[in-house]
Amino acid sequence: MKFSELDLPSELMRGIEKVNFVDLTPVQEESIPLALQGSDVAAQAQTGTGKTAAFLIALFTRLQKNKPASKRGPRALVLAPTRELVVQICADAEGLGAFCPFKVQAIFGGVDYEKQRKSLQDGVDVIVATPGRLIDYAKQNVFSLKHVESLVIDEADRMFDMGFIRDLRYILRKLPSFEKRQTMLFSATLSPRVMELAYEFMNIAEKVRIEPEQVTAERVEQIVYHVSRREKFPLLLGLLKKEEGDVRVLLFVNTKREGEHLSGRLKVNDFRVAVLSGDIPQKKRLRILEDLKAGKLNFLVATDVASRGLHIEGVTHVVNYDLPQDAEDYVHRIGRTARAGAKGKSISFADEDLAYFLPDIEEYIGMKIPSTVPHDEDLCNDYKRGLPHKKSPVPDKKAGGKPRPPRRRRPGGNQGRKR
Repeated sequence: MKFSELDLPSELMRGIEKVNFVDLTPVQEESIPLALQGSDVAAQAQTGTGKTAAFLIALFTRLQKNKPASKRGPRALVLAPTRELVVQICADAEGLGAFCPFKVQAIFGGVDYEKQRKSLQDGVDVIVATPGRLIDYAKQNVFSLKHVESLVIDEADRMFDMGFIRDLRYILRKLPSFEKRQTMLFSATLSPRVMELAYEFMNIAEKVRIEPEQVTAERVEQIVYHVSRREKFPLLLGLLKKEEGDVRVLLFVNTKREGEHLSGRLKVNDFRVAVLSGDIPQKKRLRILEDLKAGKLNFLVATDVASRGLHIEGVTHVVNYDLPQDAEDYVHRIGRTARAGAKGKSISFADEDLAYFLPDIEEYIGMKIPSTVPHDEDLCNDYKRGLPHKKSPVPDKKAGGKPRPPRRRRPGGNQGRKR
């Protein structure tokens, strides 16, 4: 089915053509017609299936066709579990809604509080938000949720996983009753707890289930190297040097400490790399993602927690530098490559500490992952050792700085003895 076959406003069709959308994906074909009829929709769909475009197209169509009597506050609310997902939804909304007269505002923590507050006070049509910061403004009466006509809950299952369900229920109780609004819910699974939320806050939702063709992407070439911990880094360098052309590599580790260590070793060896961990300030996270998108970086080291909700286009390789301890995390990791019809490669290192998680992963994905042992020619042992370190700046006396204090001598030895 093509978008031109749907009864969509001309302004929205121009945006769809601008982003080069022609054919509907399965989740779009199932959910958009239901939403255009005015039905509530609860859809099971994985990341990368086109669900964001599905709910944005339905939302913009509703707002475009139902003109407000007056400017009374936000007309639509999209809730997402992570800051990165909010940013990605807003980017998609900017493309699809390029010719629609709607102001879309992102609301999330870690960035300028007053700037977001002023934007809400000035008036917006669509809010895309994480629950915490939104509740903060709502309690201060910065804006009103009384006139919301459309509600979207994206990645509802992750809302539960990340402990946002109480915040989510608080927000939903502040909205008009479900008879007076349209609600769309998207989740990787329509589990009992997700459906309980749907029964409580949705108006007899139409269920859409898009089952993945396979647990892992068909276009991902997978391989596991059985390697010792000491050989992991030389093997990584050797494999990366064999790759030709432009690459965009996402490297997964299991801990923040390991991520910083790996990133530092790669930097010493002249790789354009950054690390993404949970405690990095939001402005820096966004700058890292922009640099990756612009090609200033082509390697990103991340933990599973820090990478939640990330949407990075053009990932050519996923490297499980640390094999994940959860089989589902393996699927989420390698699903970051081979998107939108492209091909991708997944490389996993099974060392002596983590190799015993491999059978559970293979059972979960329903296949035996091709494996091998690295040969000497696969290893690059000619690399720079050490880690980059930042030197403390020496204060300039002319600039008003204090001179460096004299070095203290270690107590003991001949210098410390009295004669």
